[in-house]
Amino acid sequence: MKNRFYLLTAILLSCSTLVYGDTYSVEKHDDIEWAVAGDRSLKLDIYTPKTDAESRPVVVIYHGGGWLVNDESVMDAMSQYLAEHGGYVVANMNYRLLPDNGNTTTMNEIVEDVFGGLLWVKAHIGNYGGDPNRVAITGDSAGGHLTSMILAAGRNLESDGFAGDSLGFNPTWLPEGKTAEQVAAADGLKVQAAVVSYGAFDLYAAAQNGFESSQNMFWQFANAEARGIFGDEVNPDDHPEHYRAVSPLYNIPPSDEYRLPPQFHHVGSVDTTTPPEAVKAYVDKLQAAGQSASLKIYKGNNHAYMDTGCIEVLGSCFDTHAVPVLKQDILPFLQEHL
Repeated sequence: MKNRFYLLTAILLSCSTLVYGDTYSVEKHDDIEWAVAGDRSLKLDIYTPKTDAESRPVVVIYHGGGWLVNDESVMDAMSQYLAEHGGYVVANMNYRLLPDNGNTTTMNEIVEDVFGGLLWVKAHIGNYGGDPNRVAITGDSAGGHLTSMILAAGRNLESDGFAGDSLGFNPTWLPEGKTAEQVAAADGLKVQAAVVSYGAFDLYAAAQNGFESSQNMFWQFANAEARGIFGDEVNPDDHPEHYRAVSPLYNIPPSDEYRLPPQFHHVGSVDTTTPPEAVKAYVDKLQAAGQSASLKIYKGNNHAYMDTGCIEVLGSCFDTHAVPVLKQDILPFLQEHL
C-alpha cells in the first residue's frame, strides 16, 4: 500500500481513483523506477492519453507533504484529470523524504532528486508519447517549493554537490556521459511553464521558526525524530547560506540575467499553512525581478485542495475545490504556454 499520510492530519480521507468525462482514455504506467538513492527506490507514474498525436506536451508533478510524508499517490486525481481532459502526458514523481535512509536525507538531496527526476523524464518521456521540448512543471505545498527550486536554482549544478562552499546541486540522475556542469551549461532543466500550488518559498525562515524541532507535528506523522534538515551539524544561525540555497525566495534571477518561464501561482484565501500573504510576497518579488508570474487567490479554499479525495479537517475536496481551478485556470494556462 502506498503511503497516504496527509501534511497536517496524517490521514487522507475518501481517497479513490477519479475519472472525469470521456475526453481521452488514459493508460497509466505504474511505479517506474528511475533511480536508487541509498536504500530508497525512486519511482514515478506516467499517464498517457490515447490520441492520434505522435507526441503530446508533458506535465511533471511533485507532491506535497512537508518533505516528511506522502508519496506521488496523493496526486493521482490531478494526474488523471490533466491527462484525460488536457491530453497531456503526465509524469507523477516521487523523491526522497527527510526520514528516508534512516532519517539521514538532507534537503539538498531532495532537491537533487527533483532535478534528476526531471532530467530522466526529459530523456525518456518520448517513449511514452511525450514531447521533451514542451514541458510544464507543477507541485503543491512542499511540491510547490520543489517546483520553484527547479526554476530558481536549476542552473546551480556542480558535480561536488552540496560540499564545501559551493552549495551547488548534483542531480540524482544525469544523462549518460554528462556532468552536472554540462547539464547546467546546456540549460538541461529548462521548462516552458510552471504552475505552483500554495507553495513554500523560505526554508531559512521555516527553520528559524521551529521546522526542525519536535513542535513541527509532521515529524510525528513520519514517525521520525526531529532534526536539522542538513543534519545535526548545520543550523540556521551558524549556516544561513545552506538554508537560503534551498529557498527559492533567495535565488530569483533578474530577468535581464535569465528569463524564467511563465508561472501561475494560486492559493486558498483561508490557507494558514502557506498563507496568501506569503505567496503574494513571493510573486511580488518575481515580478519585481521582471519575471512573468501571476497569482490567483481562491475564496474559501484551504490548504491541499489539489490532493486526491477529501481532507475532512480542512474541508478540502478535489472534486469541489481543485476541478474548478483546473478547468478555469490551470488548463487554459498550460494550453497557452505549451
